Amino acid sequence: MKRRSGSIFGILLAIYLAVIVFLCFWHFSPMQEMEKTFLGIPMDKIVHFTMFFPFPILTVLAFRNGKKGGKHFLFLVIKTFIIGCIIAAGTEIGQSFTTYRDCDIKDFIADFISLTVSSIVVLSIWYLINRTKQNDT
Repeated sequence: MKRRSGSIFGILLAIYLAVIVFLCFWHFSPMQEMEKTFLGIPMDKIVHFTMFFPFPILTVLAFRNGKKGGKHFLFLVIKTFIIGCIIAAGTEIGQSFTTYRDCDIKDFIADFISLTVSSIVVLSIWYLINRTKQNDT
């Protein structure tokens, strides 16, 4: 069953990455004006945070293997974080080659913060689940 759920999460991860590429590179026509900030945070930075938050969660669910050791899981989360940062940097650099988007280091920072928070959430949930399992035995 684990193999099948990994495949499902792998498919979801592929769809998610396709959506990220679409959102980062599609040329959208001018949209209706929306609020520029939310709680003092620029809306486009909130969008970037929201876009990259699922990446560590989906990646860990898709690529976790049967190894239960903490070192293996930590290594997977670290690899996932680094790959997420590379993707985030790549989207920003790629946008600099378009005429309708720009490369903004602040967008990358929002992506980086999102990946950091999401990775910490993944590690925290893993720790709590394993701590609970240890207490049950």
